Amino acid sequence: MADHDDPFDAGHLIGHVKDAEYFEVPHAFALDGKLKVPQIRESSEPIATVQVPIEGLVEPFDLRITKFMCLEVIGAIILVVLFVPLANKIRSGGRPMGRLWNLLEAMLLFIRDEVARPAIGKHDADKFLPFLWTVFFFVLICNLLGMVPWAGSPTGAFATTGALGLMTVSGVVGGGMAKMGPVGFWTGQVPHMDLPFVLAILLKPMIFAIEVLGLFIKHFVLAVRLLANMMAGHLVLAVLIAFIAASAKSFAFVGVAPASILGATALSMLELFVAFLQAYIFCFLSALFIGMAVHPH
Repeated sequence: MADHDDPFDAGHLIGHVKDAEYFEVPHAFALDGKLKVPQIRESSEPIATVQVPIEGLVEPFDLRITKFMCLEVIGAIILVVLFVPLANKIRSGGRPMGRLWNLLEAMLLFIRDEVARPAIGKHDADKFLPFLWTVFFFVLICNLLGMVPWAGSPTGAFATTGALGLMTVSGVVGGGMAKMGPVGFWTGQVPHMDLPFVLAILLKPMIFAIEVLGLFIKHFVLAVRLLANMMAGHLVLAVLIAFIAASAKSFAFVGVAPASILGATALSMLELFVAFLQAYIFCFLSALFIGMAVHPH
């Protein structure tokens, strides 16, 4: 059996959860089961490539529009549709009425009172709330889009989580420098130590380099953590569905198909919980890193 006919082939499985230039849809919508995304650049030749230790982690730069890009735009539109009317109601002094508005307001207050203020401090947290609120709901919506049939989870791509990590580290560095000044922020990366002058000249530059490297590594890990959790869940779902395809021509299909469907349903419920959990963790760690930057001691 050829690799592309093997439902358990690693490339075949990963192809279902990674970014692509098409949406996989029923054949009733497209003859080959692939709904192509319109492109602004016809050539698929990469303009530039980035070499990283993990092969395939960073795709070539080719200015091609992918399905995750489309879903991110959809996620941003959903944010605007939900929160602009809510903001207008609050600004005009009106009370949010209805289950949806109360749910959204409760979530916003939870992020403010249980995440931002404890991690950053009551006096500084409100400055970063717009960023934290936006990050939480954007990650949540992107995660939930992965539960929509024939869509996908944009947070299952490093391009998305890496961009979120870059925005977080920019907020951390920018917030720290705004609070303590550029010199104070960077010199504050080295903890105060009573060292002899000669030893300080040797050790402090090394500690500074380690601390700055650690600052960027923990944000890289923040991005990879979200990527790994979202991709892993969808990959396991793809494996469960592959059991059905693998047993389709045998008598085992009678038992394998119901078991796989029940397992996929149970795992989907878990993925729904993970979607909220990972959005909370990303928001919480972002707030924690910002708090460490504006209050280094």
